[in-house]
Amino acid sequence: MPETKTDEKVLPEITIGMSGHVDHGKTTLTYALTGKWTMLHSEEVKRGITIKLGYGDAEIRRCPEGHLTIEKECSEHKKPTELVRKISFVDAPGHETLMAVMLSGAAIMDDAILVVSAAEVVPQPQTAEHLMALKILGIDNIIIVQNKIDLVSKEKAIENYKQIQAFVKETLGREVPIIPVSAQRKVNIDLLLEAIQEHFKTPKRDTTAEPTMQIARSFDVNKPGTAVEKLSGGILGGAIARGMFKEGDKIEIKPGRKLEKKGLAYWEPLTTTITAIVAGNIHIKEKGPGGSVAIGTALDPSLAKADSLVGNVVGLAGKLPIPMLAIDIEPHLFEYVVGTKEKVKLKPFAQFEPLMVSIGTATTIGVVQAAGKALKLTLRRPVVVEKGGKVALARQVMNRWHLIGYGIVK
Repeated sequence: MPETKTDEKVLPEITIGMSGHVDHGKTTLTYALTGKWTMLHSEEVKRGITIKLGYGDAEIRRCPEGHLTIEKECSEHKKPTELVRKISFVDAPGHETLMAVMLSGAAIMDDAILVVSAAEVVPQPQTAEHLMALKILGIDNIIIVQNKIDLVSKEKAIENYKQIQAFVKETLGREVPIIPVSAQRKVNIDLLLEAIQEHFKTPKRDTTAEPTMQIARSFDVNKPGTAVEKLSGGILGGAIARGMFKEGDKIEIKPGRKLEKKGLAYWEPLTTTITAIVAGNIHIKEKGPGGSVAIGTALDPSLAKADSLVGNVVGLAGKLPIPMLAIDIEPHLFEYVVGTKEKVKLKPFAQFEPLMVSIGTATTIGVVQAAGKALKLTLRRPVVVEKGGKVALARQVMNRWHLIGYGIVK
């Protein structure tokens, strides 16, 4: 049995992504695990779908009888529970038009849960697209949640389960755990927690390297009318990839903010100081990789509002590479476009064809300059990328962006 942690100020150790087709229950499952409803924006509530990345932290707890739960008192055995582990969840949108947001979320995930509805034929278009995206971005540890089992008969659930098995084996070439769940009724959440504990181990982290963080959200937390002297600086949300950030560190944010001069756009890096670090709702003095984090800064809060800094990279001042407006990549393409209902064979690239390029949490348009063993792209906005980095590629097919493969930066 794993060692139980009695310190209630334990920080989240890993970030797990919730992915899958629209309306298969990702947000409801996140709520069942974290107690947080991540669909917070007015447009999300109105449309009933996730549009932006949502965040929530969960506590995995164990009762004296060995039962895993998220409750402080085990409802099955009526006994107090002890904290085993904290984890962060990222709820990514499943709608086909929001693939770029899902890819930016994948950039900060350690592991992933793919949510598949038991009430629909497998695979739905974005089920296939999300699983392929996880595969090409190197997220190997995946658990499938067969959700909405309360809506179908036992026979239908078994048939659907077999469809999921076949689909996953065909896509990944291996089997992964499949946990039947009703997120709405919180059925089998304990089995899912057991699977998370068994399959999602906390990796060894590099805390000695120069620290970097991908920005997946940015906020202005000040209420309208707040006095100037009481304003809080801009907040940066995401996951630290490597190294340690400390309160008081002088940091830079690249490529920064977009400005114009004589009708020409350019990007200006931002420099500021870390004023606060929060992880798992706990204020801490320093933070390395593992779980989601919010970094308070001395930035003008207007620069961070409404996710305006998403796609930027944070590093210590003077330590980040120069952002690039053109990249050469070694392409790895699929035979067919992913995420379309009909099979669409991939055609050769045309010169000046626009592609959707996702690098870390940044998404931009890359225009094809030359195609062959190397794919040369000019970018609409600069990105911070290192040699050997992975780039997800999407092409516009039938007026929608669909995943077609990935590239390795040369």
